[in-house]
Amino acid sequence: MAGTNDSANAFISIFFKLDTEGGAITKLVVVILLIVFSIYVNCNMLFALRSKPVFKVSPRYILFAHMLYNDSVHLSLTTLIYALAFAFIKPAKAVCSLIMFLSVTTFLNAPLNLAVMSLERYVAICYPLRHAEIATQKRTYIAIVLIWFFGSVNILSDILFAAVEDPNFFYMQMLCSREQILIKLWQLDVYNGCNVLYFVAVTLIIVFTYIRILIIARSVSSKKDSAKKAHRTVLLHLIQLGLCLSSFVYGSIERALYTLTSNNIVLFTHLRYLNFLIILILPRCLSPLIYGLRDDAVSPLFKYYFCFGTRRTAHKGENI
Repeated sequence: MAGTNDSANAFISIFFKLDTEGGAITKLVVVILLIVFSIYVNCNMLFALRSKPVFKVSPRYILFAHMLYNDSVHLSLTTLIYALAFAFIKPAKAVCSLIMFLSVTTFLNAPLNLAVMSLERYVAICYPLRHAEIATQKRTYIAIVLIWFFGSVNILSDILFAAVEDPNFFYMQMLCSREQILIKLWQLDVYNGCNVLYFVAVTLIIVFTYIRILIIARSVSSKKDSAKKAHRTVLLHLIQLGLCLSSFVYGSIERALYTLTSNNIVLFTHLRYLNFLIILILPRCLSPLIYGLRDDAVSPLFKYYFCFGTRRTAHKGENI
């Protein structure tokens, strides 16, 4: 079951050893501070997006706001699971199931949201006259509902299956991890299969939209500037997708580290922590920040609110 690599449960597989000489408290503080800072950044961007009415009706920025909400929830749950595992606290499976439901769902929502964002840019450039008709506010919210549906269907079915198979399932205690919800081996195969399916589909969608927008940028001179901006945006979505995909190599890296350092448990524990921090946490922290800072409309407002309103740059975000 080492193949279930999402940031909510991956750290559970780490061998926790409360060794003060190994800097366990320091590691905990570093992770919490990093996640708190990232959530603070996301909240500032959300505040910037809510500061102007145009952001609330534009499909592009509605989806961006959804990405910020989603990543903030995911990072918050990662912190909670980290702390629970660190202290060896075993909550009831009912509580853990709720935590894992939200964690796994927000993990899968990220690439699905990127795919929808890329499709919105594709419509804006390739079908500009129909963009307002196709990419409406209502359809954007419907797309978000579908994102949550596809992101949650697998974990929800596993929870319901476990509850049906074992009536006492929700009353038992356990360390919060995805594996604890699985009862049959085939559930793991289905889970991994769904992950592969989602990420392959999302990769194909983003690559397709990037190539199409790139062709438009080179062939239509009247749309050259807007098309170039759009294809850079979709390229950024590819980079963000790569950051999301990095979490899927966590298990492989961990197994490689164990093979190389099996005779040194202390070194293995430190390397596992770095693997968790660099492969799982940092990408989630960097992705919204990179996207927001390169957006000409959001960036000035974000800098203004991030600096507690001391910068005179907010008015640059007036024009989109």
